[in-house]
Amino acid sequence: MLVDYHIHPDYSIDAKPHGINAYCRRAVALGLQEICFTPHFEVDPSRRHLDWFVRVAGRITPMDNLYWLNHYFEDIAKANHKYSPMLKIKAGLEVGYEPGQEEVIENIINAFPFDFVLGSIHCLEHIAISSQKECQQYFQGKDALEVCDAYYAQLDKAVEKGLFDGIAHLDLYRRYGQMFLGNDIKKCHTKFAEPVLKKMAAKNMALEINTSSRRRGLKQFHPSESLFQMAVKIGIKQFTIGSDAHELTDLGDGITEAKNFLKGYDFKPTTYKLRRPVE
Repeated sequence: MLVDYHIHPDYSIDAKPHGINAYCRRAVALGLQEICFTPHFEVDPSRRHLDWFVRVAGRITPMDNLYWLNHYFEDIAKANHKYSPMLKIKAGLEVGYEPGQEEVIENIINAFPFDFVLGSIHCLEHIAISSQKECQQYFQGKDALEVCDAYYAQLDKAVEKGLFDGIAHLDLYRRYGQMFLGNDIKKCHTKFAEPVLKKMAAKNMALEINTSSRRRGLKQFHPSESLFQMAVKIGIKQFTIGSDAHELTDLGDGITEAKNFLKGYDFKPTTYKLRRPVE
């Protein structure tokens, strides 16, 4: 089964203004059987002026006015009615974790019937390491061990709280960190990742195979194969696959290759319904 479990429709302000219906139509054309939408939900108060917005029916609106989620779930319901049985459509969310904001996160994910909630580390020291425009502010003047120490310390807190079903693009620091720190950034996980992966395994959390790395010039997925092998050895059993699409042409990108990658380790992509793995 071909699935894509990381898709940003027009609700995400950093995505192109393609709506849920357009993505579903393209998913059917691509032969995908199941997709999960994951609009951004960022919670860092110091970045409120930058990140706390969504796009609803073409208009930018404050993200913390949660009426937009009613609109989102209505769109999902309409799409399921329109595209069933050709395509299963799940309602997800990608939460940019920030320490100290656990209550905010818990309130939203418990208030709506999400199928799948991804946790992500997009920012360190309140700087978006995921952003080509901002990343230099963070990486410059640091070494790879310093970056990985900070990243995995923050990720450990995210996993410890048990708020998320899966973790997205685990080694996201590789996206732009390699430009500043060279090949050292590829290896630094060996000193810091194991305790976090053990907690993920104990909580039966999913690890995402994120294919967006290829679109940014990296040779391996997020996580790298070395980090993935560490996760398998530690005992993680659930894996999702996501293109991290921010426009229609991203949808399904690398999904077949990622599926075959998992198959090489005797795994299949996990799907979710109401935040539980589907057997």
